[in-house]
Amino acid sequence: MNLVIFITSYFLIIFSVIGYGLLFNYSVAKRLNLNIQYNLLGAVFFLISVSYLTHFFFKHGYFHNLIIFIIGIFSFFFYSYRNRLSKKILLTLIIIFLILLFSYFSAKPHDDFPYYHFPYTYYLNQSELIIGIGNLNHGFRTPSSIFYLNSLFYLPFIKYNSFHISSIIFLGLANLILIFKLNKRYRKKNFDYIFFLTLLSFLFINIFFYRISEHGTDRSAQIFILILFIETLSLCKDRESYNTRLTNIVILLGIIISLKAFYVLYILILVPILYIIKKNNLDLKKIIINLFGNIYFYIFFSLSILLILTNLFNTGCILYPIKFLCFNYFEWSLIDQAQQMNNWYELWSKAGAGPNFRIENPEQYIQKFNWLSNWVDKYFFNKVFDFFLGLIFLNLVVFLTFYSQSYKDIKIIDTKIVSIILLIILLIFEWFYNHPSLRYGGYSLFALILFIPFSIILSSIVTKKNIKKKILSLIMISILIFVGRNISRLNNEFKQYNYSFENPYYRLEDSNFRIDSLISNAKIKYLKCISKNIDICKYLESYQIYMKNNYFLIKLIDN
Repeated sequence: MNLVIFITSYFLIIFSVIGYGLLFNYSVAKRLNLNIQYNLLGAVFFLISVSYLTHFFFKHGYFHNLIIFIIGIFSFFFYSYRNRLSKKILLTLIIIFLILLFSYFSAKPHDDFPYYHFPYTYYLNQSELIIGIGNLNHGFRTPSSIFYLNSLFYLPFIKYNSFHISSIIFLGLANLILIFKLNKRYRKKNFDYIFFLTLLSFLFINIFFYRISEHGTDRSAQIFILILFIETLSLCKDRESYNTRLTNIVILLGIIISLKAFYVLYILILVPILYIIKKNNLDLKKIIINLFGNIYFYIFFSLSILLILTNLFNTGCILYPIKFLCFNYFEWSLIDQAQQMNNWYELWSKAGAGPNFRIENPEQYIQKFNWLSNWVDKYFFNKVFDFFLGLIFLNLVVFLTFYSQSYKDIKIIDTKIVSIILLIILLIFEWFYNHPSLRYGGYSLFALILFIPFSIILSSIVTKKNIKKKILSLIMISILIFVGRNISRLNNEFKQYNYSFENPYYRLEDSNFRIDSLISNAKIKYLKCISKNIDICKYLESYQIYMKNNYFLIKLIDN
């Protein structure tokens, strides 16, 4: 019965999300000339915004979530039979998510799952907004849209056992976008560098990111960063569809930033975009006017405000842990902890700290390049070097697959492509100097800096002979690797964690619920306190909880 509930809920949740995509496709596709795969992603963008907004007023319990779920299911059955396009894409989606089902089975989610991924999502299900919630847990100071999207899938029967499904939805829709891009260019016999960059990105995410439990809030964002740069590079060539491309970029950029606030850096993509618009002699004024008639622009704008408000209510900062963006006059503000936490993130990413060790003189260690030799020894040769070897091997396999002795001259790269490459180099430098950990953007940046020039070279040597067979062979190999590695992972989890299909849910321990217990006990003690007419009630050793303007507020006590 557990297996039936597990698999049934998996497909029903996905069908519900697809239903919103079909609804968006029916209502806005003609006006925006947007492909259905981006309307599906845009629907997820919309659901994230709804989740952020409603949590200010309601907990995401069964009643709240069933309303959202039923609307999606109804839309799925209503719109999926209305036109052939929906039926074709539906078949593709079913195949994609059938393959991804192997990754849905997992005994052990992300390492941070019991620490704050699960507790934060479960907090959204059990309570409406609590001001100052960031005081209870470091992870609660950096919320992600993946938690808010997961919170909508807290449903009867499956309960909280689907809190890792959003990563699968993101991976599935990313694959759909890349497959349709490949198919469109193949049908047009357009085997340019965009085609090969798309192919390499598809192979990369399915071979390197096969394990959903490692996605967390970072890898899903980095998958969409790859697609973001593909869309931006497409602006260099496809002048006639720039409005559609810009809409795609708005959706991608909004989801990327919402997944991890740090990725707000990628707003810099607007610089080469503006340069491309100028070089292509496009009407910037007309583009801006079109944006103001675009529903996804308003979702982007609304979600940006909701993200800022959520951060303010959680930590008293617009963007934690940047100290100058924190406000001291909020009672729950974490301004005093912001710089300390920023230093900790930097120390950790520069190999100066780990679960069982911490370098001496950490403040001096992170300055300038004092950390470089230790980072090279402990991180570069353990993580980065292996990753580079994997990328080089992938490029070599693709090169040998399409190698031909006859080749076209490589055209001089125009300045529009150069502007994008320069941005990637700038982001790599920022990554290396401030947070040189692959999970903080390194995977996608290094993949792009290798894939883009390599794709340009490939486009000059490709021949049309047996090209369909070669493309399908690479795609099938990547799928077999994805499935095979997940089967191998499951086999190890069967042995290590006594995991089985009879009880396919991931492991949960008391630590997963400790924040929920803390909040529940705090509210009980507060209610006892106000019954005795005490305005502020101290509980535990480090916190205060009280009511203000009908909201519970948690405040850290300065010991």
